Amino acid sequence: MDFQYTPKVQQLQARLIAFMDEHVYPNEGRFHAEVEANRKKGNAWVPTVVIEELKEKAKAAGLWNLFLPESTRGAGLTNLEYAPLCEIMGRVQWSPEVFNCSAPDTGNMETLERYASEALKDQWLKPLLAGEIRSCFGMTEPAVASSDATNIESRIVRDGDHYVINGRKWWSSGANDPRCKLFIFMGKSDPDNPNRHQQQSMIVVPSDTPGVTILRHLPVFGFDDAPHGHAEVLFENVRVPASNILLGEGRGFEIAQGRLGPGRIHHCMRLVGLAERALEKMCKRTLKRVAFGKPIAEQTVTLERIAEARIMIDEARFLVLNAASMMDTVGNKVAAKEIAMIKVAAPIMACQVIDWSIQAHGGGGMTDEFLAHAYASARSLRIADGPDEVHRNQIGKLELAKYKPAKPAR
Repeated sequence: MDFQYTPKVQQLQARLIAFMDEHVYPNEGRFHAEVEANRKKGNAWVPTVVIEELKEKAKAAGLWNLFLPESTRGAGLTNLEYAPLCEIMGRVQWSPEVFNCSAPDTGNMETLERYASEALKDQWLKPLLAGEIRSCFGMTEPAVASSDATNIESRIVRDGDHYVINGRKWWSSGANDPRCKLFIFMGKSDPDNPNRHQQQSMIVVPSDTPGVTILRHLPVFGFDDAPHGHAEVLFENVRVPASNILLGEGRGFEIAQGRLGPGRIHHCMRLVGLAERALEKMCKRTLKRVAFGKPIAEQTVTLERIAEARIMIDEARFLVLNAASMMDTVGNKVAAKEIAMIKVAAPIMACQVIDWSIQAHGGGGMTDEFLAHAYASARSLRIADGPDEVHRNQIGKLELAKYKPAKPAR
C-alpha cells in the first residue's frame, strides 16, 4: 500500500495549511464571540459574519468544494486525495464550512450529484455548491432504534402527482440554520415489501413546505453547536412533487449506503485532525507547566500518554487512508469492512487523545472551550452514522465469513 501523496495533493495541503494559518486560527476567538453575542440576543442560529467572509477568501484561493470526487463540479479528488485535506480542516471544528466541505451538506451534495434528476440538481445542487444555502438529512427517528435503518417508520405515500410525507425525525443536523433550504428525507414508501431493504425511499423536501415544523434544538453534552446545531423535526402531511423522489421508489437504503460511506471517511479524517490539535495543545501545555520540580512534559506518565497518542493517531490515519484507497479502487461495497473499522477506531482514538489533553491541562482542561467541545463532538460520533456496536457486528460477521464452509452447489 502506497499512501504517498501526489504532487497535486501536496500542493493543496500547503495552500490549505497556509490558509488556516492566515485566516482560520486567528479568527477562532472572533467566531466564538459572534456566536455568543447572537446567543445573548436570543438567536444563536444567526450565521456568523466571519465564516461568510472567509468563504469568499476560500473561493478566491481555489480551496472550494474539495470533497466532491470524480466530478467537474468540484476539485475532482479521489477519497484518498481528499482525506489529508479533510484532516487539516478538521483541526478547527467550524472550518470545513469555510471551504464548503461541511456535513451534512457534503453528503447531501454527493447524493444529489449521484441520484437526483437534472431539474433537482439545477434547483438545489447548484446553490449548495455555491455555498448560498445549506441542507439537512432526515433519517434518524426518536421512536425506533435507527441504528437499524429498516426500522424507520416515517411514511412517503404516493398521491397522484405528489408524495405525502409524515414522520418525526431528530438529530437533523443544520435544521436550525435559517440557510437550511432543503431536507433529504428517508421514509418507507412500501412497508409491506418482503425485502426489508427495498421498503424505503429518499425524497427532497424544501424546508419551507407547509407541515414541516422544527420542534426543538438538541444539545450535545450541553453544547448547542450553534449556529449549526441539531434539531427534532415534525413532518405532518407534507406534500412535495413526485419528481422530488431520488433514484426511484424503494431505492432509499441503496442511496443511504452510497451516501454514508464517504461521509464516514470525512468524519473520521476530521477526527484525526481534531486529535492532532489536541495532542499539540497537550505538548505545548506540558512543556510550560512545572510540577514537583520539573516540567510536566518530563513526567513519565505524560511521556507515555504523548507516545500512545502519537501511535493511536497514526494508526487511525493509516486505517482511514486504507479505507479511502479501497473505496476508490474496489468500491464502497467491497470496502464495507474497512469503512466500519475506521468508524469504530477513529472516534475512540479521538476521545482518548482529547481526554489525555484535558487531563494534562489540569483544571484548565475542564474550562478549555476547544477541548470540551472537541470531546463532545468525538464522543457523539461513536453514535452518529451508526453506533460502534453495529459496526463491530458487521466487522465480526465479515471476518467470520472467511472461515465458513462454502455452500454446496445445487
